[in-house]
Amino acid sequence: MQTIKSSLSLFLAGLTLSFSAHAQNISIATGGTSGVYYPLGGGMAAVLSKYVPGMQATAEVTGGSVDNLKLIGSGKPYIGFTMADASLDAYRGEDKFKGNKIPLRTLMVLYPNRMHVVSVEGRGVAKIADLKGKRVSTGSPGSATEVMAFRVIEAAGLDKDKDLKRERLSVAESVNAIKDGKIDAFFWVGGLPTAGVTDLANTPGNKIKMVDHAEVVAAMNKKYGNLYVEDVIPKDMYKGMDSDNKQATVMNILVVNETMDDKTAYNIVKTIFDKRDDLIAVHKEAINFKLENQKSSATPIPFHPGAAKYFAEKGIKLN
Repeated sequence: MQTIKSSLSLFLAGLTLSFSAHAQNISIATGGTSGVYYPLGGGMAAVLSKYVPGMQATAEVTGGSVDNLKLIGSGKPYIGFTMADASLDAYRGEDKFKGNKIPLRTLMVLYPNRMHVVSVEGRGVAKIADLKGKRVSTGSPGSATEVMAFRVIEAAGLDKDKDLKRERLSVAESVNAIKDGKIDAFFWVGGLPTAGVTDLANTPGNKIKMVDHAEVVAAMNKKYGNLYVEDVIPKDMYKGMDSDNKQATVMNILVVNETMDDKTAYNIVKTIFDKRDDLIAVHKEAINFKLENQKSSATPIPFHPGAAKYFAEKGIKLN
């Protein structure tokens, strides 16, 4: 009997060691809790943990794209939500990543990230030029909102440091600040709808003003490459909008360090597409997770070989 118990104990110990050897702990770097990255990241963590054998994924609140890219650069097992423009800076070692190139690879193209320039009636902000002399949040430190906001401001002929009384707030902080009269407008780049902006639009006594700025896209692309497109936030997206908001859009991508093994990258991408309906239930921007959007022209970062293998199986030519 003792021999049987000992053998059983050794067998169970072997199973435990075998499981541990194959266990993968992966963190998904997202953004603030009032944006779109965080709920989608939580949804991804749930499906990866449930359907990829041995994988335990968790979503982390972060400052946004820039912070996420730096986390990936740390070499730890991270998947990161990020915008195409911030990713290119990291890949090249420019701007906020000067002298520190991040060895990135794209897992997949996600959804369009739309720049919101938000004010409310009574603050005297009807166009980008009206921001001069105003109290404006350009996004939290470590966010791609800040990167893109600076480019919009520059393309509009304003100086971010001299012409604005600038704050560096998250979207949730910006919404509270504009409600309290502490700022006049804020920049936020995110999916539709963004919970924080919806909250502001639905707050009694505040009529939202979405500021058009699509006219600056050509100047942005001339300086930074063809990363941006003229786009529209429909007037029925947020309560109180009088017309469609003509704005600048950039793509969101999911990235990892180039050192991720091909099998893991393949399994992550396959599971996200296989369980897309689960993610749509979390946030409707997952509707834009489409095979036809997976192309090299949509991301400035090369695709990971594991991801490329999955797309090839689906008949998708990335180039």
